[in-house]
Amino acid sequence: MSAPGHQVAVKNTDALGPLVELLDRLLELTHASGRLDLTGRLGIARARLTDPRVRLVVVGESRSGMSTLVNSLVGAAVSATDGQASVPVIAEYGPQAAATLVKAGAGGAAQRTAVDPQSALAELGSGEVIRAEFTQPSPLLAEGFVVLDAPGSPEDSPATWSLIAAADAVLYVADARAPFTPAQIEQLERIQQVCPTVVCVLNKIDQYPQWPQVQQHDRQLLDDAGLAFAVAPASARLHAHATANGDHRLDLESGVPQLLDHLRAHVLGRADAVAVAAAVRDIGLITDHLSLALRSEAETLRDPRRLTVITEQLRRTREEAEQLRQRTANWQVTLADGAGELMADTEHDLRHRLRSLIRDADADIMKGDPVRGWNDFGADLDAKICEAVEENFVIAHYRSVELAEQVAAKFPESGIPTPDLKLDNPGDVGAVLEPVAALDKLDSAKLGITAQVLTALRGSYGGLLMVGLITSLLHMSLVNWYSGGAAILLGLNALWDDRKARRARRQAEAKVAVARLMDDVIFQVSKESRYRLRSVQRSLRDHFTEIATSTLRSVDASLRAAEEAATVGSGAGREARLTEIERSLVRLRDIRETADGIGERSSY
Repeated sequence: MSAPGHQVAVKNTDALGPLVELLDRLLELTHASGRLDLTGRLGIARARLTDPRVRLVVVGESRSGMSTLVNSLVGAAVSATDGQASVPVIAEYGPQAAATLVKAGAGGAAQRTAVDPQSALAELGSGEVIRAEFTQPSPLLAEGFVVLDAPGSPEDSPATWSLIAAADAVLYVADARAPFTPAQIEQLERIQQVCPTVVCVLNKIDQYPQWPQVQQHDRQLLDDAGLAFAVAPASARLHAHATANGDHRLDLESGVPQLLDHLRAHVLGRADAVAVAAAVRDIGLITDHLSLALRSEAETLRDPRRLTVITEQLRRTREEAEQLRQRTANWQVTLADGAGELMADTEHDLRHRLRSLIRDADADIMKGDPVRGWNDFGADLDAKICEAVEENFVIAHYRSVELAEQVAAKFPESGIPTPDLKLDNPGDVGAVLEPVAALDKLDSAKLGITAQVLTALRGSYGGLLMVGLITSLLHMSLVNWYSGGAAILLGLNALWDDRKARRARRQAEAKVAVARLMDDVIFQVSKESRYRLRSVQRSLRDHFTEIATSTLRSVDASLRAAEEAATVGSGAGREARLTEIERSLVRLRDIRETADGIGERSSY
């Protein structure tokens, strides 16, 4: 969304700049050795390192002032503050203010429409918008932050969990009126499982003088739960007032400048540490590959008689590398078994969640006549389905990351990099469920006045005739007080029984409608879930196969270099080549040691 040709500020040039330089130096050596497979990995590592974006997801309890805080952080109105139903909002840097609304089109395809930023907020609650994207010339966004405003608490909005799964950091907003409840602590524990970097914000400190005691209590609750989260006091309302009046002292009292400093120092710092660690692992892996061939050639040049020993060692290494490419390799078996278990567990989790919804829906249906409030019932059920599907997708994503780590552990080398499985399109459950038809209407609910009158007449006719015949034996007329009373009683009883029967039919029809809806959901979501998990499996397979293939290519290059070195005659040519190899090895060692030093410093 950033404007073409504009580069947002790099996160931390002191740490990342030298690493980018090391990657460029290493790129020259890989080109010189003809290792195009390694140059591709270096390109990916460099792109990851120079990407300044840090996705900050803001979630919070309702009425906690979360939207006002988001607008304060961004420095512009990008989140609706009037309490209307909202949607996920993504705010990214751009030299000019702009807004794009993403709506669900035909067949679930997303349609993007550019709108005026001033009028975009009014359309967020229209029901057609599934996501809003803003660009703003904000100082915070210019530093690399991408703010994703979730539409409420994870318990209230089904789209929030996928936003958290796509986050580099989470800002959890609660008002300063009272300490965290056990439910909030449990929610924070779940958030940490999906995104470890969390900052808690006590908003509205200007309205609650007891906020210091609340902050201290919250810190104790977090410590007891083993959650090392910062608890930052803030007042978005004071910050907005101070900014409008240019009151620096009041702005400091709002706590928002201190919160921004904390985000820059710790959230960006943590993102830097993750980026540095990944780059250091890549540098170490690639320098090992390049050094293997150079060392083999140097040893052969120094003593051609050791060619047999060297080649034997390399052939054993080649066999090990070749085994890593076989389907029977430990990592291949772990990946296949783990992917199968993951698909089965994800399918079971989805069915379990939907079966629980069916049981709850059936219980609600049996409480009364389902025709009353059927539309509200359907809307509430749709929201619960979206929430269940969203949580199922997030669990599958979290388990996929665990599977990647398990597969990497099966490689003999330590520090094998894992692929980035972060979600690219958070909050897209609505598009997944778009083909699912709405809850069926209750056709049997239609009962007019005429049908009710006819039912009452049928019941009353039997009572009138039966009692009238009995009383006629007493020389009374067919229609008398007794037969008339019986006709009224039996008519009302027939009408009551008919209503009970119709309600039972409507309840049965409602259960069938819910079951049919759930079948459609299971069919659609299971297909999407299997597609996603197969994509994850292919990504992991291709990633680790590439690592195994690079190892095999390195061994083959080492064998060729050793065999060619054995044919080099003695004299100046041999010494010149040895000198060149030594220089390359020294350069590789310097690059490796420098990268390790940067990695150690960034870890403190």
